[in-house]
Parts: sequence; structure tokens; C-alpha cells
Amino acid sequence: MPSLPVTKVLRDRTEDGRWTITLNDPDRRNAIDPEVRDGLIAAITDIADDRDARTLVIAGNGPAFCAGADLPAMFNRTGRSVAEIRTDLHEIYDSFLRVLTLPIPTIAAIQGPAVGAGLNLAMACDTRIVGPQAQLIASFTKIGLHPGGGCTWFLTRTLGPERAMQLLLDGGSVDGPEAVRLGLAGTLAEDPLAAAHERAARWAALDPALARDIKTSVRMATTSDLATSVEFEAWAQASSATGPAIQETVARFRR
Repeated sequence: MPSLPVTKVLRDRTEDGRWTITLNDPDRRNAIDPEVRDGLIAAITDIADDRDARTLVIAGNGPAFCAGADLPAMFNRTGRSVAEIRTDLHEIYDSFLRVLTLPIPTIAAIQGPAVGAGLNLAMACDTRIVGPQAQLIASFTKIGLHPGGGCTWFLTRTLGPERAMQLLLDGGSVDGPEAVRLGLAGTLAEDPLAAAHERAARWAALDPALARDIKTSVRMATTSDLATSVEFEAWAQASSATGPAIQETVARFRR
């Protein structure tokens, strides 16, 4: 009896709207080949269309989170123009940058190396939980490539221009504890996937509009001035003040 084909991108959804995407090609360290690219696009599209989605955890099966783009699949064809290569690169970029468009909180659970495009996939999430064996690796220059997929933007915004420049030119890596110290990750956990699911459960229990508005506020704060942030906060806080949770709290104070 022939074996069933292995699905390289697994997805799971709980009854309370908690999604999980798992890269499932451990023998190739979950590298993003065309099948993984298309699987990511399909999964994220379905999550975006799910009106009851609450959170998303992204993980990798096996010892690696993601080894980055499948370089032989990307660059083994000779004679292509820069424009043709650029078009192919945008297709890879699209598969992980779509995470940025999701309105729900997103968490990367990083148990091992996250390299190149894998680093970008992790950085596209709202927060990262890393394990002791995690490594965030921007090794583009070590193979003669300019960083891509938003890597310079992610790292400069998080580390500042000087540290980002050093890491990118060195083709360097940051381990789990150092990633937390530098702000590239929020939490160090012995089991990052379990910790990510625990956090996702807490966030999924929040009023969905509240969680989404907080995500919008935080993102707005990185690009707008104080007045713009305060104006959105005033609207979002007023909206949340009509919810049952705050009304119950106010009622307790009246007793």
C-alpha cells in the first residue's frame, strides 16, 4: 500500500479559535520550498477568513524552527535576470509577510535555529517565545546574499541601526537568552511551544475586539505620534467600556 504524502504545513484549530501552524519538514529543517510557501499562504488565508479566529501560534517540527528559503529551489536556475529573480523572491516573501496582516495576536514558538527567511517568519509574529537551544540567524552575507524579506526592517526596528548593522554584516546569530536580552524575543521557556499555547489560551479568553484593538494600538505606537495614538486609545477604550467585563468591575466597586 503506497504511503500517504507528507503535508509540509500542518494546521490546527481549537474550538475557542486558537490556530496553530506547524512547519512539518524536519528532515530539511523546515526550509521554505514551493510546497511550504504555498501551504503557508493557504493556511494564513484561511485564518484571515475565519471571523472567530482568536490567536495564532507558529512552530516548527523537529529540532529546527525554519532553515530559511530552499536555496537550491530558488537559485539553481542560471541565466535569469535580476527582475525575474526578484519576482520569485517576492513570492517567498509573501508567504511569511502575510502574518503581519492578521488582526489577531500571533506568537512564534522557536525551539531551534530560525535562519534567514525563517528568522523573518518569526519576526513577522507579534511576539516570540524562545527555548534554550533557539538561534536567530541572519546569515545572508555568509552565502553572499543581501538580506531580504524585511530582515533589515525587522532588525533595525527591534535592535536599532547600529546593532542591526553589526548582526547583518557579520552574518551573525543570537541565541535564546541573548534574544530576550536584546528584545528580539519576549520570553525564554524550556518548552517554547507549550509556553506559546498557554499564552495563546490566555489571550483567546479576552474579548476578541479588545485583543485586536490592543494589537492595533501597539503597532500604531511604532509609527505614529503621541496624539494619533491617544486618539485611537480614546476610541478603543470607550468602546471597551461598553463591554460586560468592565461593567462587572464597576458594579463590584459600588457594593
